[in-house]
Amino acid sequence: MANTVCQTFHTCTCTICQRHPYSHVAQQHRAINRVLVSLNERNRRRFVGLLAIQWGRGHIARLSQITGLSRNTIYRGRQEVEHPRQGIRSGVRRPGGGRPKVEKNSPAF
Repeated sequence: MANTVCQTFHTCTCTICQRHPYSHVAQQHRAINRVLVSLNERNRRRFVGLLAIQWGRGHIARLSQITGLSRNTIYRGRQEVEHPRQGIRSGVRRPGGGRPKVEKNSPAF
């Protein structure tokens, strides 16, 4: 059986989505987050970097709020899209890589 990780998509915390959860903008934000769930770490970074390029200057903080990704991750994705390098490593962690979950570290949670 393959190791699969079930991810839930991030809920946007922008004011538009909070005030009008059924608006066209809120539907777009949910669609972005649904796409991000199906991507691996590198493609997620590059997809949001592409959105940052398309939306223009000043939207990285907004994308960070919509997607839950850090601004540094979005900057890195934008750089990867603008300046693709040949022969780079994949930039995707192996299954089980990364920081351990809080529940594993302290059983009180």
